[in-house]
Amino acid sequence: MLAQTGKRLTTRITDHVQEKLQAAADLVGATLNQFVVQAALEKAEKVIESESAIVLTRRESLRLLEMIENPPPRNENFLQAQARYQRLKNDAGSTA
Repeated sequence: MLAQTGKRLTTRITDHVQEKLQAAADLVGATLNQFVVQAALEKAEKVIESESAIVLTRRESLRLLEMIENPPPRNENFLQAQARYQRLKNDAGSTA
């Protein structure tokens, strides 16, 4: 299934968990180690994917496009925040 790279991962599990994992590994014709590594890798990929993408409904995506094309007017709070950002950016640039 996976090529050996020389890295080792150890964990402690109960007999019940080991029996269940071994039964699943046997069903797919893998060693216990191969099964656990593959399952962990698949889970890691799902987590990374779900945390790397934002899923919007059709309504939300249309609203986002509308806001990009027609942004709301800049209010006083925005202008103050923009001025603070520019000051911080300029201060950081002068010390570098």
